Amino acid sequence: MEVSLIKIGNSRGIRLSKTLLEKYNLRDKVELILEQGFIILKPASQPRKGWEEAFKEMNEQGDDQLLFDDVFEDEDLDEWN
Repeated sequence: MEVSLIKIGNSRGIRLSKTLLEKYNLRDKVELILEQGFIILKPASQPRKGWEEAFKEMNEQGDDQLLFDDVFEDEDLDEWN
């Protein structure tokens, strides 16, 4: 597919059609990868999306307890002084 570069201030950009934006799930941000003479655009990953809501739900259900103690029985805390 060939697209034209458009002037944006002192820079240049490309305009992507609504069809491409929807098909490749491109939103407000994209990752720009420069690889062996190619420019690759891909949706920006959000690996922690939804964590805040999940943590709130865990707290409400009492599921946010520690699985093991902060300090182990055989840990010597004096060595840190």
